[in-house]
Amino acid sequence: MDFEYTEEEETFRKEVQGFLDENLPPRDQRGKGFMSNWLTKVREKRWVGFSWPPEVGGGGGNLMQQVILKEEMSKRRAPPLGTCMMGLAWVGPAIIQYGTEEQKQRFIPDILDSKYHWCTGYSEPNVGSDLAALQCKAVRDGDHYVINGTKIWTTLAPIASWISMLVRTDNFGDADAKHEGITALLVKLEDPGIEIRPIENMAGDKVFAQIFFDNVKVPVENRLGDEGKGWAVTISSLASERSSIGEVTSMYSKLETLKSLIKTTEYNGKPASENPEVRRTVARFEAKIEAMRLNGLRYLTRQIKGEPLSSETSVNKLHRASLEVEMSDFALEVLGPAGLQLREQGGSVDNGKWANDALDWPSVVIGGGTPNIQKNIVGERILGLPKD
Repeated sequence: MDFEYTEEEETFRKEVQGFLDENLPPRDQRGKGFMSNWLTKVREKRWVGFSWPPEVGGGGGNLMQQVILKEEMSKRRAPPLGTCMMGLAWVGPAIIQYGTEEQKQRFIPDILDSKYHWCTGYSEPNVGSDLAALQCKAVRDGDHYVINGTKIWTTLAPIASWISMLVRTDNFGDADAKHEGITALLVKLEDPGIEIRPIENMAGDKVFAQIFFDNVKVPVENRLGDEGKGWAVTISSLASERSSIGEVTSMYSKLETLKSLIKTTEYNGKPASENPEVRRTVARFEAKIEAMRLNGLRYLTRQIKGEPLSSETSVNKLHRASLEVEMSDFALEVLGPAGLQLREQGGSVDNGKWANDALDWPSVVIGGGTPNIQKNIVGERILGLPKD
């Protein structure tokens, strides 16, 4: 493996660094219009949807340029490259691959311009981790589908305008053919018959929701891909997210914040950074993140060679899920009672970041597949263990 960057890649890195020097002031100096100005400038650079083809408005960035861009943005803790998170992560790539030209022209520019939020409707009550067992139904009625059913734990649904969702259009009672007969639809959340009930987490945030569909009519032109082929659309979308380029840099940034915290916090009468147990714990976190980095380089090498990413990416997903929880819980242990105050409370440490992170663990741990799912994937597809 060659760990050196080419001259062209280093030139691009300097371009990104120069842009950040010019356009990213310290957090306490960012005025009211900063975010709007930032989104305009990164959009002009075509760094929003940087990996997408130029013909749809993306940047056409190659794999190494994507890595460099995300690394430098994470190092400087820059704002996101676009705010339509679900649109950029899952919905947009699916529309680019499976959508009609009309769908691309209708939806892709708005995703790149951060005009509104998307959410994705996969999980359902009583289905558990078996996505293919979904029961939300859509029946074809002329030039419309009529949807009845519910979705749950739908991230960003309370603020989203559209949902990319899976519905069952065939094989309603055939358990052996459950991966067939699933169709992907793009649905406007303002349509009649849709009720969104936000779900409040332990930190007081309402990021998730349960959505109810009661005879909701959706035009056939809003179908993504062929009828009954929605499973392929979903697998492709999730593969885009599971590559997780830049995730390690984000974890290193959190570790640096934790290191700063223990230098300024007393633990048993001394600075926490001088406590051997604290130092060992932080060193263990750093070793795990470094293992993630090396794993990530292995995945990156496969992508550079043109080999598809497969089940091995579940290893880093497992590492990150456990690390997010362990690091936040450890920070609270070091801080003691002072760390329990949330951001809206006076005197909170780091604006209540650690308490909020500790209470908001489901969004990181469950999102993209629970640890049990990831362990099953590792056991069955990597280690070759039997299912039973």
